[in-house]
Amino acid sequence: MRIFAKSLSTVLHPMLIPTLGLFLIFNIGGHFSYLPIDHKRVIYLIVFLSTCVLPLSLIPLFILLGLIKNVYMEDRRERLFPTLATGLFYLLGYFFLSRIPIVPSFILGFMLATIVAITLALSITMFWKISMHMIGIGGLTGAILALSMRFGLDIWLIFTVIILLAGLLGSSRLYLKAHTPLQVHAGFLLGGIVVFWGVLL
Repeated sequence: MRIFAKSLSTVLHPMLIPTLGLFLIFNIGGHFSYLPIDHKRVIYLIVFLSTCVLPLSLIPLFILLGLIKNVYMEDRRERLFPTLATGLFYLLGYFFLSRIPIVPSFILGFMLATIVAITLALSITMFWKISMHMIGIGGLTGAILALSMRFGLDIWLIFTVIILLAGLLGSSRLYLKAHTPLQVHAGFLLGGIVVFWGVLL
């Protein structure tokens, strides 16, 4: 069970969620699914670099500087600098995406809402340890629900699967004693509400 919990926490890591969300957006139907493949590759590249590769590249430096002990960052205070750096890289990714005319507005909304969620998470982390994993999966849930409502897409099967994964991920974080139930629920609600409105509007 512990291996499963750790594996799920890795696969559904918050730094991978934006790329996963982008993949779902491009493959659930709707006019945005028909973007030219070259355009999709550019968007994928910018999102993956700014939300995953660049934030992860700083982890060894943070460890070397003694700002964090390991990649798990179990102490609340260890998460402050990595979260700040992650937010700045997300902002950089949003800047480049906004300069590309073919990027759909809802993808920009998805990125901008994610930046807002990270900013709120950083503020909360200053005094409380909220679940970043649940903010990520909550944001993905909110984005898919907003797309369904905005474009009238029948994606309830995918939505149901994401809800089940969110439940498993939350249970895994509790099993690993990484968070309390309140921290898990608060993270999911924060990510879900912020990204839902960001994509919907």
